[in-house]
Order: sequence, then structure tokens, then C-alpha cells
Amino acid sequence: MRIVSLSVDGIHQAAQRGLYDWLADQDADVICLQDLRSLEPELDHPVFHPDGYYSYFFDSGTPHENGVAIYTRNQPKAIIFGMGFSNGEDMVGRYLQADFERLSIGSLLAPMATDEPSLEKKVQFFDDMQAHLTKISRKRRDFIFCGNWGMAHRRADVQNWQDHQDTPGFMRHEQRWLDQLFNDIGYIDAFRKVVKDADEFTWWPSGKVGEGDGWRTDFQVVSHSLRNRIEYGAINKNVDFSSHLPVIMDYELEV
Repeated sequence: MRIVSLSVDGIHQAAQRGLYDWLADQDADVICLQDLRSLEPELDHPVFHPDGYYSYFFDSGTPHENGVAIYTRNQPKAIIFGMGFSNGEDMVGRYLQADFERLSIGSLLAPMATDEPSLEKKVQFFDDMQAHLTKISRKRRDFIFCGNWGMAHRRADVQNWQDHQDTPGFMRHEQRWLDQLFNDIGYIDAFRKVVKDADEFTWWPSGKVGEGDGWRTDFQVVSHSLRNRIEYGAINKNVDFSSHLPVIMDYELEV
């Protein structure tokens, strides 16, 4: 099973840059897109509903803000909107999940932080998410969370990391959160399971791929039970659809 994940900085712009033509050549079983910046009624056009896929969207309810999508060749048994946080903080970002027989695949757009109030919301979001991921890790179900997580984990994931130790997205408490996710709760950074190189980045805060320092903030995070099902991983560096690059992962799985 191949999963392609990409944060698009606006789905209409990415489509104009050839995103859907490129996706048609990727032989993906599942495609997860984030940061659509479009309301679902604005996606009522064939280009946004590629042949051979079931299409699902979860917009923000506000024009030109966030939103996520999942395309899948196989019809899911259920589609889940949000993570069900009791305080509603899961709606600060966006999350959409497709449930299959024993596998769930999610498209995640984490909230971004640019100042103290937004940083507090981001902290609350990830604290609640940690509790949620801990809870579901006990289920007899496998999970793959694809998305723009809005933070990098290790020094190898941030170009010139010394200059960004106090930058939101690479602050110490964010690194600790990812430490807990991967070390304590037991989830796996699928890309890092198969690719160890230090110069693999998925996002450029400058807004232009290759300009300024690159960060790896786009992950496919999988249940510990899938650690030996990861076959291949790559970041496609030959396309230019947004300030992010696509993450392509192959798994020894069927849905």
C-alpha cells in the first residue's frame, strides 16, 4: 500500500501547479492532503475528485483557512471528523480519518503558533492529542497519521538548527512531546525508520522550496505494530506545489 501525504498551502494553487496530474502518476492507494484553504463547496469540480478515488474533505468553516482531505481507492467503512476532544481544541487544526477493517488512516493539520496565544492553543491541542493517542494505542487497530505536524523532532530535521532553538516548531517542549510520542507511547516515525539521512526536509518557512532553512515537519506516524511493515520512504524533491514537499511511503499492508 502506498500513501502520499502533502501540505498544499491552498488546494486551488496546488492544482494550478499540476498537483493532480502528478498524483495520477504516483499509483497511490491513499492520498492525504492538508491546508486546503478552501470550503468544501468550492471543491465541486472534477479536478478535485480524481478518477478511481473516493474523496473526503473536512474544511474549517471559514474561507481561506486550513482544511484536510483524504482520497482512497477503497471505500472506507467509516469517516471520522475530528478527534472528539471534549474541549473542542481538535478543531483548532483539522483532522479527518478513514476507517477500514483493522486500519485507520488520518490526515492531520496541526495548529500553527506565531505568538503566545496561538502557542498556548497549540500546546493544549498536542496535550489532548497525546492523551488520545495513548488511549487508542491500546486498541486492536492499526493507525497511520499523515500530515503537517507543525514541528520538527531532532536537530537533523532542521537546517541550521542552532539558529532555531527558540523558534516555534522546534522549541524544547515540542521536541519533548515528540520524544514522548515515539519513545514512551511507542508510535513510529515511518520515514525515519527507513531513511536516516540528515538532509531530508519537507518544509521551507520562507514559502519557497529551497530558499532559506528547510525543516522536516511532515510525518507519517504509525502504530508500533506496523514497525516492520514499512517498506519504502521518500520525499519527492522534484516538484513545486507549495512550501512543502510530498512524503511518499510504502507499507506491506492491504485495505
